[in-house]
Amino acid sequence: MKIDVSPPRGTRDLLPAEVERRDAACAVILDTYQTYGFRRIETPALESLPLLMSGEGGENEKLIFKILKRGEKLESSLQGDVRALADLGLRFDLTVPLARYFAHNHAKLPNPFKAIQIGPVWRAERPQRGRYRQFTQCVIDVLGLRSEVVEIELILATCDALVALGLTSPVVRINDRRLLAALAMHCGVEERQRDAFFITFDKLDKQGAEGVVAELRAAGHPPESVARFEALLHEFGHGPWELDAFCARLQPGPDGEAMRDAAAGLQTIIEAVAAAAGGRYAIRFDPTLVRGMGYYTGPIFEVARAGGASSLAGGGRYDRMVGKLLGREVPACGFSIGLDRLVDALAEAAPPRQESGARRRIALLFDAEVDPVGEVVAWARALRGQGDVVSVETKSRNLGRRLTELETQGFTHYGLAGQGRAAELKALHGPRVAS
Repeated sequence: MKIDVSPPRGTRDLLPAEVERRDAACAVILDTYQTYGFRRIETPALESLPLLMSGEGGENEKLIFKILKRGEKLESSLQGDVRALADLGLRFDLTVPLARYFAHNHAKLPNPFKAIQIGPVWRAERPQRGRYRQFTQCVIDVLGLRSEVVEIELILATCDALVALGLTSPVVRINDRRLLAALAMHCGVEERQRDAFFITFDKLDKQGAEGVVAELRAAGHPPESVARFEALLHEFGHGPWELDAFCARLQPGPDGEAMRDAAAGLQTIIEAVAAAAGGRYAIRFDPTLVRGMGYYTGPIFEVARAGGASSLAGGGRYDRMVGKLLGREVPACGFSIGLDRLVDALAEAAPPRQESGARRRIALLFDAEVDPVGEVVAWARALRGQGDVVSVETKSRNLGRRLTELETQGFTHYGLAGQGRAAELKALHGPRVAS
């Protein structure tokens, strides 16, 4: 029997020139991320099914490639419930494995923890142009810090990487899951139906307003709820929307404070990113941005080429995921570049290689409740422009211990933000300020 030597459907072989382009793109992305103070880690391709199917992955949990049990465990399962035949699965993204990684290793990790992951993931979906069953994600995450500076730094780092690869004028769309919850409440969608409502809403780009409304009706949502939502969709079509105008359009209901907090946070992020972008990329509020993962709790964002239909990167805040594994809440936020789609978008253009020489590795320490986020970000950006590796970090009461931790992590210098201005940098191996 002749064996078919073509790759399985939904996967592909990469020729040497294609691998070289991917490697060059990864080098640029990795170099950019490292200038923001992120450090690379790795997690296994295999994870336990209970973890992967914990309710955090949304529709992607239906697309898991499951791994049969082995040996006696498989024989035992064959005689019982066939649903127990598998105990492992291939990861469908790098976020759920990171939550497990942090829960397992948190005692050995710095706080906040700034991680880079570059690796393949698998989803058993219908293959189509630009979508594969195996694809590579380039991901950065920050765990342990609840401040808009996290979203700002994630967006800046990702956009800087895309621009360094030759992508012209990328556009960031941003929304917040708390605003989406307010929208669902405004439309009268019951809380138990909201996950299904958001999954359908997320199909707006593919199905259009008519398709989404028809699916909501077919799913049995109350006619008055669908009618309210349809009216909003009609208004969305006459965008762009201003954040204040959108919030004023909704009836805040009992979660009015959450909606106001979300709007204030988004405004901070948008203003800081726009100021730092210098016209190289743009950011805009988009109330139609949903993102299908069930684990998002706050700001969500995607980036695409100017005029491009599909996103090249996406992410958001997922503050509750790690806490479910660790037993205490850990703030978390991440941004993922789809390497395959990005390289396809860059076509045959070889990305520029960046040479990394000796650099200062600087920690900028700030107080999230006192120091202006925009000024801290501007200070960090100015130092990166000089070729330094810069990580925005939080102050602690015991400054001496904090500086010792930073020195063991490889930082060479530190700076203390305060009084609305940037202070001078100090060497970590030299004289230090008093604790």
